[in-house]
Amino acid sequence: MRSVERRIDPSKSMECMSPTSGIAYPGRPRVAVGAIVFKDGRILLVQRGHPPAEGYWAIPGGSIELGETLQQAAQREIFEETGVSIQARDPVFTFDVIERDPNGVVRFHYVVVDLMADYVDGTPQPAGDAAGARWVSPAELPRLRVSPATLDLLKRRFHFGD
Repeated sequence: MRSVERRIDPSKSMECMSPTSGIAYPGRPRVAVGAIVFKDGRILLVQRGHPPAEGYWAIPGGSIELGETLQQAAQREIFEETGVSIQARDPVFTFDVIERDPNGVVRFHYVVVDLMADYVDGTPQPAGDAAGARWVSPAELPRLRVSPATLDLLKRRFHFGD
């Protein structure tokens, strides 16, 4: 498992979230899923519209809801964020996202399970908390601000963007 931990710059994080909201300043880690979807030599990525990783391009996904399987959550989240329908398969990558505020207090903590998925239907359109959604070619990857975890996964596991 790979861990991503960073401190945030308070000047770049102006949103106000309640410590009791369960998203920022959680009482325990949240489990989230992502779906790795390829189509015609391109990968489906979203630009994050909210912290953590706001502004970065990443594998689409989000939190698992109570009673959902990993696959059900991935299918729902990808459709909600992009309008693309997928068939989620097996997990291929797991990592932590831990973000601390300037005082060292954990602001976000996600355990993310990325699954392989097959494209079924749809054209990417950003929705939900995604600021952007699109198919990205290996040649385009270096020109985008891609999250370190996504870049590491794509290069190491799939030789995408080498």
